[in-house]
Amino acid sequence: MRYKIVPVTPFEQNCTIFWCETTREAAVIDPGGDLDRVYAALAADNLTLALILVTHGHIDHAGGVAALAAATGAPIEGPHAEDRFWIDGMAQQGSSFGLTGQPFTPNRWLRQGDTVRFGEIELQVLHCPGHTPGHIVFYHPESRLAQVGDVLFQGSIGRTDFPRGDLEALLRSIRERLFPLGDEVAFIPGHGPMSEIGEERRYNPFLSGRFG
Repeated sequence: MRYKIVPVTPFEQNCTIFWCETTREAAVIDPGGDLDRVYAALAADNLTLALILVTHGHIDHAGGVAALAAATGAPIEGPHAEDRFWIDGMAQQGSSFGLTGQPFTPNRWLRQGDTVRFGEIELQVLHCPGHTPGHIVFYHPESRLAQVGDVLFQGSIGRTDFPRGDLEALLRSIRERLFPLGDEVAFIPGHGPMSEIGEERRYNPFLSGRFG
């Protein structure tokens, strides 16, 4: 599997394209907006969009999902159904953050233990609530690579001051769902640079006991 990060929206959200080298079928994860950039990235590598994946319902991650699905016919999978209220309130989110987005209904809500497939690639689904109650992570064991959305960042963790955010749940998600993947697993966060699980386990101040 190969990947490409396409920053979108004024929040520089890491929309991510995963693709199968054999079939050239791709999944776009979190198309929050700026779909022209997403289309250009797909075309540059001669990729066919097979699947739209969503980690959670915040507008910078999901604001472009409905438009991308309407334009391409690609099915939508994710997030967990606990984020339905965020997706249903997409217009209100837009007015709050100066972005545009439409509500949508996924073809499949995802749960812990599910898998998603495109081409010859299969991703594992991890339910990691805390930043939002329905946040999920996509993990490709063969590549030792995860797209973690706004759960974990280089040197930080996701915010929990939004409606139904939960700091204890977030820390539990990181320690019980992400840490067991292994220190050598690299991850793409929702914003900012990539890192590795081990680096954050050892040095992230929110996880090493230096804060709080």
